[in-house]
Amino acid sequence: MSTDDKRIREFAYQIWESEGKPEGHEARHWEMARKLAEAEALAPSQPPKTAKAKPATAKPASKSASKPGAKSAAAVVVPPGEKPAAAKKPRGPRKPPAH
Repeated sequence: MSTDDKRIREFAYQIWESEGKPEGHEARHWEMARKLAEAEALAPSQPPKTAKAKPATAKPASKSASKPGAKSAAAVVVPPGEKPAAAKKPRGPRKPPAH
């Protein structure tokens, strides 16, 4: 069994389990798994390297345009059917323990 066949089998099993182990859907699961394995094989294994980042001392062009630590809506990818995670508030400084 080739590595590709193993990967397709793994994907098909994961799909079958995620759907509650239904009977009679093998052909659909195998086709979905084959497409996933094909896409995985075509995807680059390492993301392309980008140009060096700007130094940390660089300031944003507009203070009102972006908040420090906030992600833009385009940078966050949420799968269909899932709610986006709510932004967390930064924690305050810890108080020293009372003796």
